Amino acid sequence: MTQTFVIAGGCFWCLDAAYRALRGVTSVVSGYTGGARPNPSYEQVCTGATGHAEAVKVEFDPDVIAPEIILDAFFTMHDPRQLNHQGADRGTQYRSAMFFADDAQKELFEAARDRAADIWDAPVGAVEGDIVTTIEPLGAFYDAEDYHQDFFAKNPTQGYCLAVAVPKVNKVRARFAEYAA
Repeated sequence: MTQTFVIAGGCFWCLDAAYRALRGVTSVVSGYTGGARPNPSYEQVCTGATGHAEAVKVEFDPDVIAPEIILDAFFTMHDPRQLNHQGADRGTQYRSAMFFADDAQKELFEAARDRAADIWDAPVGAVEGDIVTTIEPLGAFYDAEDYHQDFFAKNPTQGYCLAVAVPKVNKVRARFAEYAA
């Protein structure tokens, strides 16, 4: 039986690409969650006014890849110390967040965030150092427009993909080589 996590950590193109590189991940859907506007468009989410985050719904087979690996990969592929941004992508729509469906997921997410704090110790003099990933109840999840789905595979030479997604995919593949697809 598969499990599903909904998580946000910057641009959903990067999360989508990195998760698709892992064996045991059966589906990744880019979308929007955590906001108030029903069925928002990409353009609306980009304004930051809807309250939604760019997120991915990751479905995986826990007999192939453990939930903890899915979550540790999440904390590997983005910097959870950056409040409302990842690199040059700025705004609440790029926040680091985990959206739990039940109490068991909430506990898994809290444990993963605690493990991430050991990985992401702030360097001396850092402006941002603490993990800022929020753990929020999962509300409605709205699939992003078709052109956002599996964006990296469809646009491998696009500048953003080359500059931002490729390093994240490579980092996840290196750290979780035994799960590389």
